[in-house]
Amino acid sequence: MITIHLKYEIDVDKLADFEEYGRRWVRLVNRFGGTHHGYFLPSEGDSDIAYALFSFPGFAAYERYRTDSQTDPECQAAFDLARETRCIKRYERRFLRPLDTPGSDTSGSGTPGL
Repeated sequence: MITIHLKYEIDVDKLADFEEYGRRWVRLVNRFGGTHHGYFLPSEGDSDIAYALFSFPGFAAYERYRTDSQTDPECQAAFDLARETRCIKRYERRFLRPLDTPGSDTSGSGTPGL
């Protein structure tokens, strides 16, 4: 399993646009075979930082999603929303893997460590 961590710097005056962008991608990632763990919006502290986490069974599945999303009309509409509203100033992408510990579920079907 591979988990993608996105850190966004957002325009706080366009939070509603970013929320719509996030709602679209949660549905789209799930449609493409991933598991979206959600968008996490500013509450306390930095008001212009948001996060998203989603997983795919492996890097090959993630690469298929990236390739297929480039030609999917709904994905293009989500990209266009961010571009047109400029709700995202910049973002960083990281790839994570779960820690494999005795007794933990690293298959992605449960919540390890809780």
